[in-house]
Amino acid sequence: MKVGIVNVTGYAGSELARILYLHPHVELACVTGRSGAGQRLDEFFPHLSGIDLMIEPELEDGLDLAFSALPHKASAEACIPLIEDGLKVVDISADFRLKKADEYEEWYGVEHPGPQYLEEAVYGLTELHREQVAEARLIANPGCYPTSAILALAPVVKEGLIQPTGVFVDAKSGVSGAGRGLSLTTHYSEVNENVMAYSVGGHRHLPEITQELAGVAQTPPQVTFLTHLIPMTRGILNSCYATLTPGRFGSWQQAHEEIRQLYTDFYADEPFVEVPASPPHTKHTSGNNMCLVYPAVDKRTGTLMVISCLDNLVKGAAGQAIQNMNVMYGFPETTALEGLALYP
Repeated sequence: MKVGIVNVTGYAGSELARILYLHPHVELACVTGRSGAGQRLDEFFPHLSGIDLMIEPELEDGLDLAFSALPHKASAEACIPLIEDGLKVVDISADFRLKKADEYEEWYGVEHPGPQYLEEAVYGLTELHREQVAEARLIANPGCYPTSAILALAPVVKEGLIQPTGVFVDAKSGVSGAGRGLSLTTHYSEVNENVMAYSVGGHRHLPEITQELAGVAQTPPQVTFLTHLIPMTRGILNSCYATLTPGRFGSWQQAHEEIRQLYTDFYADEPFVEVPASPPHTKHTSGNNMCLVYPAVDKRTGTLMVISCLDNLVKGAAGQAIQNMNVMYGFPETTALEGLALYP
């Protein structure tokens, strides 16, 4: 099958090209990029030297599927004509993730270009929506922070094991999550040897987290979500905290053991979620499509702590998009995504 990438010139777009290069069932036939149109892809990105393509201003005809790696609003404007022409689309932007147009407009500050597609779009977290992904023509690829947070909390939320109030997600991300555009806050001398909280008044990824957890919850949780920028290139680490439901466990030690078993069983058949024996590091997921989820219970206070991490450009973006494509077309879900993490 033939696929194209809209906006290959960003971090997510170039990561798509890198992974698709080794996909045995896919031909990367066309790539576009506003800043690189007319240049060879291997000149714009020397690390993609094996891909013999020009960066075009528009996608060519004859494709089976398109990935869009444009920013929000611009992505929907590019995707809608493709969908109307019968092309399947995996959109890496936020444009089709939320089901309510007014909620999108509140968080992103623009009117949605195609609200008629919001209900049709499938939220592409395959671990929760695999059957819907398989039948979809429009996939809303999840955000990087929400992927890690939702996978961290879904098992206990689904089983009603935490109190719905007082759920906290403390999130930390490397600077590649901000994209390739230049800004003062991602300048080397500002980021190096520095940690900063941002979007303290509310991060745009919060409504994704609450929407998807509400979909599996007996009682939808109220989530407080705080993000931090840390001086590294790739990676997200979330530390999630919640209070366990009273009376559900005989002791906090029992709670710790039962919850770890719950997570192990919940993700037993998931190729890209692992419950490790010790708290994960971001380096354990660098360059691969894994999300590592480590649940524990503080035996003094009964507080649930779940640590999750992933590579924001792979499981948090391009790798997950290819995972969705594999499910849509009936390829083995792990195709082209079985690489191990880069270490150190």
